[in-house]
Amino acid sequence: MENQAELILAPESYAELFAEWSRHPEAVPFAGGTSLIRRCQDGRNLDLPGTILSLDKMAEMERINRSERFLEIGATVKLGRIIELRRFAPEALISCLGEIVGQQLRNMATIGGNVCRHLDSVAALTALDAQYELRGAQSSRWVTASRFYGGSDQCSLGECELLSRIRIPLEAWDYSAYRKFAGQERHARIAVFLARAQKNTLSDIRLVCKTEGGILRDRNGEIMLIGKRLPLTRRIAAAFVSRWEAFLRDSGDVDEFSGQELVNFIEANVGRLSM
Repeated sequence: MENQAELILAPESYAELFAEWSRHPEAVPFAGGTSLIRRCQDGRNLDLPGTILSLDKMAEMERINRSERFLEIGATVKLGRIIELRRFAPEALISCLGEIVGQQLRNMATIGGNVCRHLDSVAALTALDAQYELRGAQSSRWVTASRFYGGSDQCSLGECELLSRIRIPLEAWDYSAYRKFAGQERHARIAVFLARAQKNTLSDIRLVCKTEGGILRDRNGEIMLIGKRLPLTRRIAAAFVSRWEAFLRDSGDVDEFSGQELVNFIEANVGRLSM
């Protein structure tokens, strides 16, 4: 049997939103609603919370702003709208969102919902050093994408706190690669590889893998390559790949087959930077 919402609140400003949330602390924020659609497709009953805090009229959360240094995206901006920014948004993020199956889904799902449910975008946003604005009734705070989730699937949102905005640094990358492996919803394995150089020297490299267990990133491994001349020697490239093989094995977050898929991705992309 389907459970229907008994009360739907539709604030138009943050002041109104948190006032309503204060009166109805049991209310659940609601935007794209794609998770409910997936449940219906899976044959499960539609189970709505008793009180819904609809974000559909929150114009401020649908804004996109771009400066010389940052791209800021409101949490309720639809994924399809972000894809249309391909001239202005980082390639890694556009590639990630573009591979989410179904144009109808991309036109309904919001970037905030994708982040909070720990779905595809989190790997790209972590690699890009994005920040999330978390807003409460009295104040707001910024957290990095890498710290939004800890070692579990629980995000950093406090009680009656909302992800309101995403800020992405607009940095130039000479090389950007994205790969999505087998897996459904939050269990999909995703890898993002970014690199840039200055005067034939590798000035920055970032490799982020999203697995069932969370986000994996070996910063010490990245430091090992930063400052190396390009092209990398085969010995240095092989050492980096070997380090990641051990890192994935020690993490315990991937099985042998999945780990090999990720290693193949890493080897192929580091190989493009080597002799």
